[in-house]
Amino acid sequence: MLYGIAAATTALLLAAFLAALFRLPALRLGIIDRRRQRPLPLLGGAGVVLATCLVVAGWEWAGVAPLGYEIRRLLIAGGAVALLGLIADVRRVKARFVVGGTAVAAACVVPYGETGFLLGVPAVGWIVLVAVGFKALDHADAVAGTVGVVTAFGVGVLAAAEMMDELAVLLSVLAAALTGFLMHNWPPARIGLGACGSLFVGFVLASSAVMTRAGHDPASSAGILYSLSALAVADVLLVTLSRRLAGRPLLRGGPDHLAHRLRRLGLTPQAVTVLLGVAGSAGVVVGVLVHMAWIPVSGVYWVGVGALVVVLGLLRIKVHGPRRQPSFPVGDPFRTVGHSTSTQVSAQLRVRNG
Repeated sequence: MLYGIAAATTALLLAAFLAALFRLPALRLGIIDRRRQRPLPLLGGAGVVLATCLVVAGWEWAGVAPLGYEIRRLLIAGGAVALLGLIADVRRVKARFVVGGTAVAAACVVPYGETGFLLGVPAVGWIVLVAVGFKALDHADAVAGTVGVVTAFGVGVLAAAEMMDELAVLLSVLAAALTGFLMHNWPPARIGLGACGSLFVGFVLASSAVMTRAGHDPASSAGILYSLSALAVADVLLVTLSRRLAGRPLLRGGPDHLAHRLRRLGLTPQAVTVLLGVAGSAGVVVGVLVHMAWIPVSGVYWVGVGALVVVLGLLRIKVHGPRRQPSFPVGDPFRTVGHSTSTQVSAQLRVRNG
C-alpha cells in the first residue's frame, strides 16, 4: 500500500517535471502539432512514458517490488509502441506502419495460454483499436489524458480483484503520470501528448484489460472490454462513419471528432473535457461493476446503446464542406452553370435552330 502511494506520487511529480522540461526542446526542434490554431509541442507523451517506465523499473531495481515476466514484457512492448509514436511525431509515418507495428507489439503481450489462439487474434485487434482510439482522442486538449486516468483506475480495480498486484501498481503509476502531465495539458494546453504518449497509454490500458479478463467467459469479457474503452471506440466509429458518408479518405485528419462536434454546439474546451471525462467514467464504472458481478452483463448493452445514440446524434452536426464539383471544358454547353449563363446558352440554341 505504502509502495503504491510512493510510486504514484513519484510518477506524478516526475511526469509534471518532464512535461515542463520537454516543452522548449519540442518547440525548437519543430516537434509540434500544426493542425491547431497555435503550434503545440508534442513531447509531453515522452514525459509520461519515461515517468511510468522509470518509476516501475526503478522500484524493481531497488528490490522493493519485483516485476513478473508478463509486466516486463508489457513495458518493453509498450516502450516499442511509444518509440514508434515518437517517430510519427518527429516525421511523417504512414498510418499502416503505425497500425502494423502496434499489432506486432500487441501480439507479443496477449496471454495465449489462457485465451487460446482463436481468441488471441481478436484480442490483438482490440488492443490496436483502443491504441488508435486514444491517439484519435488526443485531437483536443486534456481529453486523452483525462480518459486515460479514469480508465487506468478502472482497469487497476480489475487487476486488484484478480490478485495481479504488479499490474495494479503499474496502472496506478500510469494514472499518476497522466495526472502530472495534465497539469500542463489542461485547456489551453502548453504541451500535447502526441502519438508517442497516446499510443502508449491506449496500448498499456488495452493490454492490461485483456490480461485481467483472460480465462473468463469470452462473451462477458468482450462486453467488459468494450465498456472500459467505449469513448475511444465511439470516437473511432464517429470519424469512420462521418468520413465515409462525406466521401473523404479515412486516414486524412479533419475537425470531425467528438470534441470538435461538441465545440460546434457552443461548449468551451474545458466543458468538453469534463463532459467526455464523465462519459468515459460511466463506461468504466459499468465495466468494473460487471466484472465484480455486482450488476448483470446486460449493463454493458446500455453502454453500447448510449454510445450509438450519441454517435448518430453527433453525425447530424455538419463539419465537412460540400464536395467539390467536377470541372468541365469552357466550351461544353452541358456543364453545370448559373442561371444567367444557361439562359444565354438557350438563346444561342434558338438562334441556331432558326
